Amino acid sequence: MSNKVDIKADILTWAVKRAGYNVDDFIFHFPKLKDWIENKKNPTFKQLEDFAKKVHVPFGYLFLQKPPKEELPIPFFRTANDTSDNISINVYDTILHIKQRQEWLNEYLIDNEFEPLEFVGKFDKHTEYQFIVEDIRKTLGLEEHWASSFSNWEQTLEYITKKIEDIGVIIVFNSIVGNNTHRPLKVEECRGFVLVDEYAPFMFINAADGKAAQMFTILHELAHIWTGESAGFDFRQLQPADDPIEKICDKIAAEFLVPYEAFEEKWVETMNFKYLSKYFKVSPIVIARRALDLNKITKTQFFSFYNQYIESIKDKKQNQSGGGDFYNTARKRVSPTFAAHIEHALQSGQLLYRNAYKLTDLKGETFHKFLKEYTH
Repeated sequence: MSNKVDIKADILTWAVKRAGYNVDDFIFHFPKLKDWIENKKNPTFKQLEDFAKKVHVPFGYLFLQKPPKEELPIPFFRTANDTSDNISINVYDTILHIKQRQEWLNEYLIDNEFEPLEFVGKFDKHTEYQFIVEDIRKTLGLEEHWASSFSNWEQTLEYITKKIEDIGVIIVFNSIVGNNTHRPLKVEECRGFVLVDEYAPFMFINAADGKAAQMFTILHELAHIWTGESAGFDFRQLQPADDPIEKICDKIAAEFLVPYEAFEEKWVETMNFKYLSKYFKVSPIVIARRALDLNKITKTQFFSFYNQYIESIKDKKQNQSGGGDFYNTARKRVSPTFAAHIEHALQSGQLLYRNAYKLTDLKGETFHKFLKEYTH
């Protein structure tokens, strides 16, 4: 009995294109595919499994009669006003994976009689953005000049991340799909996304992005939670897409990080971005963005400064050595709050270890060491 299977040519070419490859280019590195497509030979199950791994497609999809219709569960906004729904399979799979985490956590919190979060969807796009900023500060327990006690903006990023997690929002930092270093997430395609839920809102921040931009993205996503709208975005050059929700979330982030009145007062004293960044404890590009918003500089001036700043960051990264600590990285990829819920669910018998492995992208001794030493 033959272990070879007959697979539709349309499914094979769809799987290759879905993974972002040109079919001819893929065949050059995987020549067996040409015979399969032309129906000269049929693949074995083992060959088909290898093919599925290379194109990151669920194995069962290859046996369908026609390609499935896959849709993003959230709108994806682009600064360049590209309305196409096409995104890379790496971004698509990441959104679905975080969605799976959210669905599990939502069910777990409801089963354990947690209350819904009052701030989720509390306002809409018609609310004055200043009012929303005040409510966010109040909910987080922060004064207007909360960042002044820190010595630099990197510390403010760590602090605000913890404050947001403390109110029940899960923040995931990652630059690859799960723990697969062969599947990077390009910053120019996705700076992040937010999945709104009244029990378990999730933020995703592309960790490949500079921390300078991460700060703004986090506040932009937090504004999405307050206005009740899930979304993904490329947020190119820190510019929002041409959409009402995107614009108000952008204003909320800017006002939260650099309050209007304080900025106007300091701008009279100095127009130096680096000095102002130290005063407000944000990155220089956030100061430049605020100056652009308030018509202090032109778009040409902003983009020139932005590009120079990003290039300087790239140079610094190239000169840095070392890959960092795996477990500290895992802590950001999983989120301490989410890990704590996983641990409690395991202890109470509400979650099996095999499912915990899938939800965290960790397994075996690595998983146990992570829970024991890096989540408390």
